Amino acid sequence: MGSKKNFEFGGPLGAFSMVTGLPIAVLLLNLACNKTSCSIFHFPSLPTVDEFFSVDALVLFISWFGFQLLLSMIPVGSVAKGLPLKSGHCLEYRCNGFSALVLSVIVFGVLVLFNVRVGFVHDKFLALATSAILFSFALSIFLYVKSFTVSEIELADGGNTGVSVYDFFIGRELNPRIGPVDLKFFCELRPGLIGWVILDLCFISEAYRIYGQPALPLVLVVASHVLYVADALWHEEAILTTMDIVHDGFGYMLAFGDLAWVPFIYCLQARFLLEHPQPWTYYWTSAIAILNVIGFFIFRASNSQKNNFRTNRKVASTSEVKTLATASGRQLLISGWWGLSRHPNYMGDIIMAFSWSLFTGFQHIIPYFYSFFLLGLLVHRSLRDDASCRRRYGSDWERYCKIVPYRIFPYIY
Repeated sequence: MGSKKNFEFGGPLGAFSMVTGLPIAVLLLNLACNKTSCSIFHFPSLPTVDEFFSVDALVLFISWFGFQLLLSMIPVGSVAKGLPLKSGHCLEYRCNGFSALVLSVIVFGVLVLFNVRVGFVHDKFLALATSAILFSFALSIFLYVKSFTVSEIELADGGNTGVSVYDFFIGRELNPRIGPVDLKFFCELRPGLIGWVILDLCFISEAYRIYGQPALPLVLVVASHVLYVADALWHEEAILTTMDIVHDGFGYMLAFGDLAWVPFIYCLQARFLLEHPQPWTYYWTSAIAILNVIGFFIFRASNSQKNNFRTNRKVASTSEVKTLATASGRQLLISGWWGLSRHPNYMGDIIMAFSWSLFTGFQHIIPYFYSFFLLGLLVHRSLRDDASCRRRYGSDWERYCKIVPYRIFPYIY
């Protein structure tokens, strides 16, 4: 019997639209922004069958997924416990994502050292994106079928409505596992995020082959992406308290987002700069780089403050940390970055995103897609979080919102 139908994302119709529309968006964006043009007003020419799909690309993607799966099982790094489940049990997670990133980059470096032309990934980019989409569908179908083999207590509240297309999209099972591997935790930060870095590095390698050396904007964009991913993996344990892990089931929404959307949309700025080098001055590139550093500082400082508050009782009990007591027994942080807005980490994330797009110039809007997408995503996520907290804390949340009235940007929103 399904849970109470509390639909998000436009309900079943919205879920169906995203299941069918998101893959089309990935392919159209990457077709529209190509080596000859990058315009929403220029309808892209249709690719050949070999450009659209190849067995080589599919094998490469599956091999990459398998390689990351093996790295995730290496017994290095810490073992962290997640938040208590409905059963009261806490799952354990092996946090060795940063080691997986380092090993992946080392393997990439060895391939370059032995003159393997890693830039062929650029040639097969569209076919690799198609492979990621097909793999995401296959994984989502597997997850949906698997969810009917577990008890109801293991299902996500939001993904157990009884409406098939919606549950397929949201995800029925909260923490699907195969042996020691938690599939949601693994996919959240491994194949897609590290794959994004490797795609970027392939573009750098291809720039050396084509131009003799990569242009400074491309180098800075890739360096910014690498820093962002490395930071996420260094603080991998922090995602155990996020909405994706705690609240959402693992279905098409996260599987497609992690494996297809993230690597093949988030690298758009780097691929654009490979195919359309921008002749920026050092002053302009330095100004954008400083903006990126500011965004990263806000992002990291606010996330660190939140994580310390959640995990370190000594920090939470000091007089310097101001909190709001709730009837549930939990404390809401209302000082430091979290006294400025309810999601200061989102503010830093958005500033970084727009700084990366600024490196691509002002003549094309498609390289800004990621920035506007992230803005919409985080605004929507802040609304979801607000609705969830309002249900959880009731009148205490109303008091909190009066103390911290801004959602993301102080004095703006």
